[in-house]
Amino acid sequence: MSQTSPAATAASSRRWLTLAIVALAQLMVVLDATVVNIALPAAQADLGFSNGDRQWVVTAYSLAFGSLLLLGGRVSDLIGRKPTFIIGLIGFAAASALGGAADSFGTLVAARALQGLFGALLAPTALAVLTTTFTIPKERSRAFGVFGAIAGAGGAVGLLLGGYLTQDFSWRWNLYINVFFAIIAVIGAIIFVPTIKRTTERPKLDIPGTIMVSAALFSLVYGFSNAETNGWGDFFTWGLLVASGILFIAFVLWQRRAQHPLLPLAIILNRNRGAAYLSVFIAGSGMFAVFLFLTYFLQTSLNFSPITTGLSFLPMIACLVLAAQLGTNIFVPRFGPKVMVPTGMLMASAALLWMTRLDLSSTYAANILPPLMLMGLAMGTIMPAAMQTATLGVDRQFAGVASAMVNTSQQVGGSISTALLNTLVATAVTNYIASNLPASPAVAAQAAVNGYALAYACASGLFFAGAVMAALLFKRKATVQATAHAAHAQAEKHAENDRIAEAAAV
Repeated sequence: MSQTSPAATAASSRRWLTLAIVALAQLMVVLDATVVNIALPAAQADLGFSNGDRQWVVTAYSLAFGSLLLLGGRVSDLIGRKPTFIIGLIGFAAASALGGAADSFGTLVAARALQGLFGALLAPTALAVLTTTFTIPKERSRAFGVFGAIAGAGGAVGLLLGGYLTQDFSWRWNLYINVFFAIIAVIGAIIFVPTIKRTTERPKLDIPGTIMVSAALFSLVYGFSNAETNGWGDFFTWGLLVASGILFIAFVLWQRRAQHPLLPLAIILNRNRGAAYLSVFIAGSGMFAVFLFLTYFLQTSLNFSPITTGLSFLPMIACLVLAAQLGTNIFVPRFGPKVMVPTGMLMASAALLWMTRLDLSSTYAANILPPLMLMGLAMGTIMPAAMQTATLGVDRQFAGVASAMVNTSQQVGGSISTALLNTLVATAVTNYIASNLPASPAVAAQAAVNGYALAYACASGLFFAGAVMAALLFKRKATVQATAHAAHAQAEKHAENDRIAEAAAV
């Protein structure tokens, strides 16, 4: 019977401490997408910017984050995971401090754009560190269970934290809080995240490809953001979306002939990984219907306070974490993503369809809590399985950009769904009021509820289509297991060297 050496035990402990640091960094990035939304009304009153300008506090972050994610992932491949991770943490903390201290609208928007830039470095690097640290299948499943739970629950945690900080302290603490998270993560990264020496030739950055895909993603996110504010009839909206499509086509054509491609097409054309990216895209799109419109419903229709709204999402978080742990430790190894992802999609579709029945007489315990818990179980079933599969079998020199595709899928999905669903809701509200004149407060309240129901119905249909897509595209469990074992065998030589290095460092 073989015994585990003290050095191997120390290296294993070091890996789990690395997971804790990576999870903290991921939580900081994910919750920041929603924590600022709660603080916006207070920030607007303090700094005195208009309703028309308000959207830029959110858009500045999403534009920088969404358009630079692939570049951020590739930078971590080029200069190393650990230095990129630390740079991203320090930059994100500095940008957060600048935003918290902002004395003008322009400073706040600039700080949010800088947050997006460093978030684009940090998010894919965090996942890449996880991918290259955990190569043993059982450990990898557990690690991705934790990571997937955080990716799914971070938005709801942001609502809770944002409500508490805004209500009991100041809107500025929604930004300052990141400095404390980052300090802990930087210290942990310096101590516990291993420095892996490069064993192959340093690749070069694909500058034309970087410019094309960054411009394409910027145009896509900006185009949908512009549609949200100026409508679909605006020439600028369609100009940006058409430009985005042309740039994406040019990027794909360039990647086929580039000597050092930014995103090797084999990564996304792999059937399982392609299905995983699509699943994350759909999950990110559908979740916005819950966080955005259910938050509005609770606060404006049922008059919940910000902190009560945040607390209302806690049962969903608990269900998400429970499902993520059960899935990664029991169900994903047994059934694979071909069963787990469609199952989660169908559960999410049912939860959102259930939410279409919410009205002004709904109560939290009887009408809101059950579908919210079902949604948590659904996201905990989808995200870990999809995120594991999205980075499975990727050559370690492309782990950063493959990880960036996960974040890009989630971010772009959220941006697109926000614009589309907001437009549909606004149109439905306008039509209802026009059909039920005079426009009394009661009519306006019912119009809003009808608009939210439409958003839930559309998101439910999206998840149902995602279930069909996942069932058709994901490979059978046996094929996935074979890929996992092949990837593990390929990585074992590198992993053993890493473990030796970690043990020596201890």
